[in-house]
Amino acid sequence: MRQSNRTKILEAAFALVQREGLTRLTLESVAVEAGLTKGGLMYHFPAREALLVALHQWLAEQWEAQLEAEAGKKAADATATERLAAYARVSLESATRADLQLMLESVPHDEMTWPWADVLAKWSEPAENAEHDDVALTRLVARLAADGLWMYQALGYGELSPELRGRLTERITRLVEDAERG
Repeated sequence: MRQSNRTKILEAAFALVQREGLTRLTLESVAVEAGLTKGGLMYHFPAREALLVALHQWLAEQWEAQLEAEAGKKAADATATERLAAYARVSLESATRADLQLMLESVPHDEMTWPWADVLAKWSEPAENAEHDDVALTRLVARLAADGLWMYQALGYGELSPELRGRLTERITRLVEDAERG
């Protein structure tokens, strides 16, 4: 099956952000990266804003697919611990600097934030649940630890070996499993 130009453009935009940063994302740079003319790109995305909105939606869909693959089921069919374990593994093993840059960039823009919020609402519980529930508090601590490790790597503070990432992911998951067992 031939890859659509739309998908090719989104993959090129993501690769460009990963390699050169969000400020280098222009219609011209993405067209070059995708091997298209600017006019060919503008057929799908008439402005940078439209490209960014689509990129956020596409990335959120990619995250959702990775989370489902990791959990082996949809969020609605997974326990809170299974959802957290999938989230920790995906954020520690698959999340990139570009994902982080784009998530942070989306914050003041509702049209870019909602795809991420939709995925996170399915795969993590509201922080308010931790106010009076010790197990929910442990899950929140574990989620914040996973997010912190992702930022540690994405911001270039240090490269974690695959073995250490695996051990950290397992420790985070075990923390929650132990809390649930009491």
